[in-house]
Amino acid sequence: MKVEFAPINIPLKRRIQTVAVLQWIFSFLLLAEFCCGFFVILILGNFWFLAVLYLLWLYLDWGTPCAGGRRSQWVRSWTVWKYFREYFPIHLIKTSELNPNHNYLLGFHPHGVLVAGAFGNFCTDPPFKNLFPGLTPYLHIMPIWFGCPFFREYIMSAGMVSASKESVSHVLNNEGGGHASVIVIGGAEESLNAHPGSLTLNILKRKGFIKMALKHGAHLVPVFSFGENELFKQVANPKGSWLRNVQEKLQKIMGFALPLFHARGIFQYSFGLIPYRQPIHTVVGSPIPVKQNLNPTTEEIDQLHALYLQKLKKLFEEHKSNYGIPAHKSLIFE
Repeated sequence: MKVEFAPINIPLKRRIQTVAVLQWIFSFLLLAEFCCGFFVILILGNFWFLAVLYLLWLYLDWGTPCAGGRRSQWVRSWTVWKYFREYFPIHLIKTSELNPNHNYLLGFHPHGVLVAGAFGNFCTDPPFKNLFPGLTPYLHIMPIWFGCPFFREYIMSAGMVSASKESVSHVLNNEGGGHASVIVIGGAEESLNAHPGSLTLNILKRKGFIKMALKHGAHLVPVFSFGENELFKQVANPKGSWLRNVQEKLQKIMGFALPLFHARGIFQYSFGLIPYRQPIHTVVGSPIPVKQNLNPTTEEIDQLHALYLQKLKKLFEEHKSNYGIPAHKSLIFE
């Protein structure tokens, strides 16, 4: 394989952008493990009493990820996130007003490999708050991450909360509105489909978010992130292959998927785990009004789910030509 090295005279700003993305990759892939290792060292070392104090704190604070988390405006406004967004770059596109007097459930598509668009737009400021003043976004992620010592504090400071039913209910129960639950509908399973050019969404059997919207009267908003699947390449894993079978079994056991992805490096463009510089355009669609129904029937859930799919497809079709999607390509729902 011929290695393509980066030019020496690259502007300093682009170097800083690459470093910003590198720290994000480290945070996403290794920081949780590093924090757990550090906690073990504390327990086994001379500072075991600090670990005991933290365990006490963890016990007292265990429910916070399901109760709105503990965001930090300071962390969300770090300058490093500005360079992170500029690297790709990441853009948030508004197509309709979202009245802050309501609560909303935003369905984010597709998952991609590392959901860069969701993080850049909903966990850093100021993109979302500038376009949708009066709304506070909460990105729901797998509950397992909130069991990692120290790491949980970091992700909560960015505005991430648990994806449990209890957590979503807490966000959507806000009297007077102003809350926006952001759920990556396809989940970990969909990351295995995150190949460049892929438009396959795991959504046909995912109706829990529809039920939550009905029970809380939260307006549904489809969100499609163009470019999300273009950031990495994956080892070929077609359905039915031995690799895909292993990945799906591991996903069922661990709760999260393990896509074998690669892209570019820091000083060369041929291999590594740094995502490609591909623009991400996250388009926020128009809200679907939802009337509160504390005990929705299966038929009512299916009806709203069908409407959501219709609106999501319409959003994609209306904007695909703006972001390089050929006219003959359409979303595939599985």
